[in-house]
Amino acid sequence: MSVRVRRIYDPPEADDGLRVLVDRLWPRGLAKDEAHIDEWPKGLTPSTELRKWYHAGEGSYEEFRRRYEAELDAPEAAELLDGLRKSVREGRVTLLTASRAPERSQAAVLAELLKRTR
Repeated sequence: MSVRVRRIYDPPEADDGLRVLVDRLWPRGLAKDEAHIDEWPKGLTPSTELRKWYHAGEGSYEEFRRRYEAELDAPEAAELLDGLRKSVREGRVTLLTASRAPERSQAAVLAELLKRTR
């Protein structure tokens, strides 16, 4: 039972477990059959507005995290998050993102939440 964050562009590893893409947009230059993802819960990703705000450099990671956690309280996102928590209890989950800084992305926020609530 563990959760980790990796870049979608890194080759899959045998111990990845359930591979979940947590980006709203499909990663550039990556063919779908090369991604080896198991799930792509778009309802769990940051809203387009929040994503654009953060990538425009208008706010800090801490503010992004706070706003994203608030979005995760919405019914659809909360239900998807609960499903992901169940998957983590059943085995390893690898959260995938195209972000160049995965440690400061929505994947890191999700990983932190999942580790806190196992």
